[in-house]
Amino acid sequence: MSKLAILGGSPVRKEDFPNRKSMGKEEIEAAKRVLDSDVLSGFVGAAGNFFNGGKEVKQFEKQWAEAYGFKHAISVNSWTTGLQVAVGAVGIEPGDEVICSPYTMSASATSVLFYGGIPVFADVERDRYTLDPKSIEERITPRTKAILVVHLFGYPANMDAIMAIAKKHNLKVIEDAAQAPGVYYKNIPVGAIGDIGGFSLNFHKHIHTGEGGVLVTHDDMIALRSQLIRNHGENATEAYGVTDISNTIGSNYRFTEIQAAIGYEQFKKLHGFLEHRKEIGAYLTNRLKAIEGLHVQQIEEGSTHSYYMYPIRFDENVFEVSRNLFLRAVSAELPKPNYWDTTPLAEGYVKPLYLNPVYQQKIAIGKKGFPFNTNPGVEYDYSKGLCPVTESLYEKELMLSPLVREGISKKEIADFADAIEKVVENISDLRNSALNKETNTQLYDATKAIDENVK
Repeated sequence: MSKLAILGGSPVRKEDFPNRKSMGKEEIEAAKRVLDSDVLSGFVGAAGNFFNGGKEVKQFEKQWAEAYGFKHAISVNSWTTGLQVAVGAVGIEPGDEVICSPYTMSASATSVLFYGGIPVFADVERDRYTLDPKSIEERITPRTKAILVVHLFGYPANMDAIMAIAKKHNLKVIEDAAQAPGVYYKNIPVGAIGDIGGFSLNFHKHIHTGEGGVLVTHDDMIALRSQLIRNHGENATEAYGVTDISNTIGSNYRFTEIQAAIGYEQFKKLHGFLEHRKEIGAYLTNRLKAIEGLHVQQIEEGSTHSYYMYPIRFDENVFEVSRNLFLRAVSAELPKPNYWDTTPLAEGYVKPLYLNPVYQQKIAIGKKGFPFNTNPGVEYDYSKGLCPVTESLYEKELMLSPLVREGISKKEIADFADAIEKVVENISDLRNSALNKETNTQLYDATKAIDENVK
């Protein structure tokens, strides 16, 4: 049994993991074609033929819609703005409450604040990492108007239960599928199971246009309202016969022609990327699923996983060392990363959103407490302990790897699995080492952990 690298032994792997590369000659040629045309945006901020963009944007949106059977696809300049559009399009008003996940990127919840809505955080399911239907039910009040679901790490939330709750209470459902393009829930593509949803085209996502996003819906009016919010809707409501003009003051959330042209070529590669992730993700799961104390996600029949991140839940009661020390030991067996995508493991993901200053101080828009003070006599609770499962995952349970991706071979994933198995096999040495007597509970967001490891 070889000695752990963290205790002075030789590591499992010394060679760097390869960086991800998703752009090719097709994207370069597409960008050049648009540059040669000299038309980098086809939008005009008024009703007419160009209200919804130029030919590249329209082609890109049609591609997304047809591929997964969405009635409408609406491009935006980021998924953050896409979330804001979705919240406005379903009619959230000041004082309305929206059930949100506390375990996701901050924009999921702050999108609600932009319309004066109030995020109410429900806890997540421990092995799914998405909203727990039981916790959702507990948080619903007469002021609740919507549920904002996040398909975290690329695996779908329990949509049957969530949609049943929404139907029971007459709530809108917004799907944040930023990390789950091309993912299915019980043979239905995620994104428009609810009223509206969508995907991110940020640089770190499966396919990207630098920044960008795509909204999808089957609802004609929600689609129109989304288009109005995207592009100076106040100039177009009359022309399009919109009688309810609430929330249709528009902005400039428009996608450029060059982004759309690149995105069109990127989308052609999505299926292949997902199939590769599925293959090496399944291999890694088969390697790890029998290890007591490590919990990996099992894929339900008819559902798929995009493996934006590969989550592993750690049980410190089994190993008798902290998650952070275990993670340090695994990382020592592998090369130091040269970028985010070559980090073997990071801990915690993000701090529960309600612990951020915007909620702790209840200061969002202006300095007088809006919108948290909108409902007289209602005091919103964002105290620690609000979502115990989320807090436990963040503080001591969850580990994440971005290595299940294109550019990584099965051999390289095998090295990653070997490193984990080596630490497990030598856990008594780690448990009895001086390192285990140190304090190993300091927390880092995953992004901070990655930044601190970069050469």
